[in-house]
Amino acid sequence: MNKTIRVGSGSAWWGDRVEPAALNAEKGQLDYLCFETMAEATVSAAQVRSRRDPSFPGYDTYLDDRMRAVLPHCMKQGVKIISNQGWINPQGAAQRVVELLGEMGISGVKVAAVNGSLITEHVLELTDRILENDEPTHTLKSTMISAEAYMGAEPIVEALRQGAQIVMTGRVADPSIFMAPMMYEFGWDPLDHHLLGSGNGLGHLLECGAQVTGGYFTDPGFKDVPDPWNFGFPIAEVQADGSAVLCKVEGTGGAINIRTVKEQMLYEVHDPANYITPDVVVDFTQAQLEQVGPDRVRVTGLTGKPRTPTLKVSIGCTEGFIGEDMFFYAGPGALRRAQLAKRILEERFKIVKLDAEEIRIDFLGLNAIHGDATPDNAPEPYEIAVRVAARTATREEAAKVGREVDGMAVSGVGHTGKRVPHQERTREIIGVWSSLVPREHVPATITYLEA
Repeated sequence: MNKTIRVGSGSAWWGDRVEPAALNAEKGQLDYLCFETMAEATVSAAQVRSRRDPSFPGYDTYLDDRMRAVLPHCMKQGVKIISNQGWINPQGAAQRVVELLGEMGISGVKVAAVNGSLITEHVLELTDRILENDEPTHTLKSTMISAEAYMGAEPIVEALRQGAQIVMTGRVADPSIFMAPMMYEFGWDPLDHHLLGSGNGLGHLLECGAQVTGGYFTDPGFKDVPDPWNFGFPIAEVQADGSAVLCKVEGTGGAINIRTVKEQMLYEVHDPANYITPDVVVDFTQAQLEQVGPDRVRVTGLTGKPRTPTLKVSIGCTEGFIGEDMFFYAGPGALRRAQLAKRILEERFKIVKLDAEEIRIDFLGLNAIHGDATPDNAPEPYEIAVRVAARTATREEAAKVGREVDGMAVSGVGHTGKRVPHQERTREIIGVWSSLVPREHVPATITYLEA
């Protein structure tokens, strides 16, 4: 087969920019536009919001923004859309897409919803150990709010076979979203670990959006790329043998070169010979990269090993609350004043009997990133933000942090700059634990809607 398909990235996470996706939809000459919108805690955070806000629909809060930006171009040009924006409600996301299509006067579009990743009600029956600490999974029972398995590409492929032009999913592994079009278009066998290794490897290169075009690569004066305010999202020109050329829309900022591709290839990969996904174990160690033109890198040599009998499951649990606030000092002596402010707060937290599992008072601009590893001879900054945070069992205890920081405005140190509280200063903590479940106990279900 000499066919080549063009698979483009539409997002790398929930908060990603919309404009590059719209540009890919309009000018990318795509066959598929794929959106990855989840982080580890996304589903659990959605469950928490759903409990507090009955009006929350359970899918990506930017679904409307993204779909309004790309649907007209994609539907006009016959571009298929695959997205995990369904979060905890893929059916609702699919229904909303149908409504948006109707508002645009677009009809005759089949939309699929892939469900099955949420296994909260059954997870304790399917697994018995926590990967991070080897403790029994049932120890999480009282705090667990959500459990979702990482599904693979096969349900998406089936939806495409049934004529879906838009597919909305829940938790599907990031690279699988991008590989599904390759499996469908080229007829790859789900057990062909060599081809699926290539496809998942390419999916990994695409899933983080602008990271492969310079978005997490740029370092001024050391690793410069042109026009970083206008990063384009990557496009893969994929062939049936699993080889591909990575490129981007002409005229966009950033760069695609050997270095940007290498950095993304190894991003979040603990073992390049064994990158485990639901579909296959990817092996990056034989990959070959070749610059074949401006902003064009050919990727060959990706391969894989047979998939595992289990799927990873993320288990979100409530782990208390964080109270957080901030105030500022500037000019000569800023550090000296911040140090006294820290001592004042430490003593006042004792006075109000703050019951906290952990308290941190960091000086942004000096030690907030490296903590105790900050060099003793680090230069004194001209200005400092004092960030105060405490982890507590209850929201009431967490609220004490903001109350005491408020007091610093007039009962603290000279020249204290205090912002006016305009947002909630306490938040619930979602801890994420991992386990493994037999893949045969995580069946997918697909429903179809028509615009």
